[in-house]
Amino acid sequence: MSLSGKSVIVTGSAHGIGRAYAERLAADGANVALLDIDGPRNREVAAGIVERGGSAIAIETDMRQYAQVEAAAAQAASAFGGLTGLINNCGMLNVVPVSRVTLEHITDEEWDEAFRVNTKSAWYGAKAVLPYLKANGGGSIVNIASSTILIGPATRGHYIASKSALIGLTRVMAREWGDHWIRVNAVCPGSILSEEDPDEAALAMRNRPVSLRMLKRVELPGDMVGTIAFLQSDDSAFMTGQVLLVDGGQSFVGV
Repeated sequence: MSLSGKSVIVTGSAHGIGRAYAERLAADGANVALLDIDGPRNREVAAGIVERGGSAIAIETDMRQYAQVEAAAAQAASAFGGLTGLINNCGMLNVVPVSRVTLEHITDEEWDEAFRVNTKSAWYGAKAVLPYLKANGGGSIVNIASSTILIGPATRGHYIASKSALIGLTRVMAREWGDHWIRVNAVCPGSILSEEDPDEAALAMRNRPVSLRMLKRVELPGDMVGTIAFLQSDDSAFMTGQVLLVDGGQSFVGV
């Protein structure tokens, strides 16, 4: 689908699925602003997009710091002449690791960090782009949650709690900003092989859910990008407040 004329911010864009989102949006014709705390790698990803004929800028940003997020949104809007969308992908995994321990062993510091990185950063991103989406006459925000919120696997309580909060946040954003034709949806990936140099332990972890899926293979970053492109396109122009699962049929909403 064509995303010509769209200008989208992708957070957590230097690695894994964030990189895949940015590359797909640019390939479909969007201007893409890549926001990540890993500045050198983020610049490499943006340079690769430009080398392939896409439009991209890299902005080193700590999504936990609102002043930085606000400045990055202003820089992206200035570079592209406005903004039409945001992918709130920033989260714990690559640069900010998540401990896999049971609830009683999670530290206060890591619990708070999970909400800062996974939830508060999405609120910051949405607040920062809001004036530009209003000026545009509308736009699309996509919050990246996780299918773990429906499964409840052990040893990731803080991660799952913070990702669960994104569902409620998505619906409030959709309700509050619908009058401005700003659409807000959430997407829940499954366990994705997003590690760029996975060791045997990572491969084993990503293979474990395969037997529980209806589509029995490892999920890859490329499995997510079509959904993200769709939600940034005009093909989804009357869709808001929704939660989309992209996990090969491992989990369901409702009963």
